[in-house]
Amino acid sequence: MIAWTEQQQMIRGMVRDFVEKEIVPHIDDLEYNGLPPYDILRKLFKTFGMDELASANFDKQIAREEAIAAGEHIEKPARAEVSGGAVSEEALDAVAMGVLPIIEISRHCQGLITAMGVSVGLTAGAIMAKGSLAQKKKYARDLMTLKKVGAWAITEPNSGSDAFGAMKSTARRDGKGGYILNGNKTFITNGPHADTIVFICRLDEEGVAARDRKIVSFILDTGMPGLEQSPAFKKMGIGSSPTGELFLSDVQAGPERLMGESEDGYGRSGAKSTFSTERSGVAAMALGLVERALEMSLEYAKTRIQFDQPIGSYQLIQLKLAKMEVARLNLENLVFRFIETRAAGKDLTMAEASAMKLYAAQAAMEVSIEAVQVFGGAGYMRATRVEQLMRDAKILQIYAGTDEMQVVAIAKDLLGRM
Repeated sequence: MIAWTEQQQMIRGMVRDFVEKEIVPHIDDLEYNGLPPYDILRKLFKTFGMDELASANFDKQIAREEAIAAGEHIEKPARAEVSGGAVSEEALDAVAMGVLPIIEISRHCQGLITAMGVSVGLTAGAIMAKGSLAQKKKYARDLMTLKKVGAWAITEPNSGSDAFGAMKSTARRDGKGGYILNGNKTFITNGPHADTIVFICRLDEEGVAARDRKIVSFILDTGMPGLEQSPAFKKMGIGSSPTGELFLSDVQAGPERLMGESEDGYGRSGAKSTFSTERSGVAAMALGLVERALEMSLEYAKTRIQFDQPIGSYQLIQLKLAKMEVARLNLENLVFRFIETRAAGKDLTMAEASAMKLYAAQAAMEVSIEAVQVFGGAGYMRATRVEQLMRDAKILQIYAGTDEMQVVAIAKDLLGRM
């Protein structure tokens, strides 16, 4: 894939119209005044049939799993690849439909994508990947369609990059088949408003060193006794993505809440798979942000007059613009590669996803900083919106694994091949 098809460009134009009409007028309320983003996201889903598509995909997967559980012989789904190694346009369009809204919304309000991605991609994705059939039926459809809001809770005050090693949250067997949960989670996207929470913790196992104990996950509902959700934090950027803290004090969870209804259902490997999915989406977010920063910088460079000529006529400004275009092209190619890989029914490796995120985050940060510099004093003012791009870009270097942890993931994979 080397360019957007005519159909994809048409869809992209429709999404851009929606963003400009339904999101841009509310940016201040979303970013600074605490307006929750979920009604706007639900309108997006309804407008483009994303809720109906999600429901159809859900029904198809559940029907397949029910048939397998009943002992029926079910053939594996056909791969998207066709003769010659090419990928069908239908498969490419299906993946692109999920990517284009990410790009277009990130041009103006990246936090909406974070809120949507954690609910639909991480929380619903974890349940659909590792949950029991009963859990999928109970929770997943409402999360996939954004009827309900989901949160994926792994980070703690003292366990950021060392998410598993320093984890203090625990699940203790209650002797009756259930569990008692305790712990504190922080920096949790959607935490203040989540209806459904995937809570990741250690199993309290006597005689086993803390770092070696099993990682288990539970599906929790808001309002459970002992579960407290904090108000939204005030943040440097992506204010449209509510972030909060969770406090669990002797929360009783029956065995039906244990992910997969098994202590081996969703541990380290499941969480790492979720990390890979999350990191892959950063390139599309960065592409939208970089495109917008470049567009704004080009327009300003043409119209801002200094010393009797547009600042775009000066080579130092031209260098900034040229580097922005290089970053845009590289990000677009990474997105094309992601679309082709997923359309072929394959997943990126952890190293590939980490490399994609590392470059995308750094490119978004560098481009947005230079965009503010092109605007000069005006770029420092909230009214121009360019400063918001810079503040939003910074989180891409932190969440879903810091830049430093992406380097570790890539290097480990490369060294492991030697």
